[in-house]
Amino acid sequence: MARSDDGLGHHRAAHTTTQAQRRPLAVWLHRGTRVVIRILLPTMPSLHLPDCELFYRVDDFTDPWTAPDTVLMLHGNAESSLAWYAWVPVLARRFRVVRPDMRGYGQSTAMPREYAWTFDKLADDYCRLMDHLGLERCHLVAAKIGGTVARAFAARRPERILSLTLVGTPQALRPGAEHIPALIEEFETKGAEHWARRTMDGRLGEHFPDAGVAWWTRFMGRAPVSSLVGFNRDVNYADIRADLPKIACPTLVITTEESGLGTVERTREWQQAIPDSRLLVLPGKSYHVAASDAEACARETLGFILQTEPKKGNAG
Repeated sequence: MARSDDGLGHHRAAHTTTQAQRRPLAVWLHRGTRVVIRILLPTMPSLHLPDCELFYRVDDFTDPWTAPDTVLMLHGNAESSLAWYAWVPVLARRFRVVRPDMRGYGQSTAMPREYAWTFDKLADDYCRLMDHLGLERCHLVAAKIGGTVARAFAARRPERILSLTLVGTPQALRPGAEHIPALIEEFETKGAEHWARRTMDGRLGEHFPDAGVAWWTRFMGRAPVSSLVGFNRDVNYADIRADLPKIACPTLVITTEESGLGTVERTREWQQAIPDSRLLVLPGKSYHVAASDAEACARETLGFILQTEPKKGNAG
């Protein structure tokens, strides 16, 4: 296990290995029983793609004699894999948790302003990462606009997804596309942190601590402007309504009673377009409920995922 600095005043323990990368340290006989001691060997936590380096983290606190399924977690706009910090203790004891930094963000390569973002390119990134880690299928968990990417991913690569959890995710056709030019101007003239600070109240709700609001503002304010410009132009308001009926896996949608991303009724409309789906409504006004109510969402997600694999029983 290594310790890493998130650059925002926190030092956190992090695994960067997969189950397949655990190697024997020693083998001997003890009272006639073969005993194997294994250690975690460090790996390079990035995947080299043709046009970028894709950084990722693997958190695996499952029993070493098990073969757990994997949860792949997709963060939202202007974030990185660090956004899931509060989820890891809940999920990583039962599943291997893989947290990539989406291309353009975190420690992955920043994308130029003119880069043409598409859902298929993003899905291909994550499929390549799964192949790199030896994963045929995974449970997909996503927050905010990561949930839009995840819906397209699940619809277009159904053979790779075991279940889908969408937490505080926009409508399938998100209103507000007419504001894209003004948003891009704000990014380019005032920076990402100005935008993050201006929009943070609705994002985290009225009960989030001031210190937490300041942390998330700095965290999102570090996003590269060039990535933000292209991503918001091409992806943030894209229409994925045609993808929803093609999602074949069990799906959980989590929202709040007064989310700024859409009323409960509007959320239910697109949720019900996904064949095998259910809706969970939590109290509050936060639309980034994966952050404002992280532990509650993580526990609900864990329970949902375990329900989708009854034949396996204990997943790890």
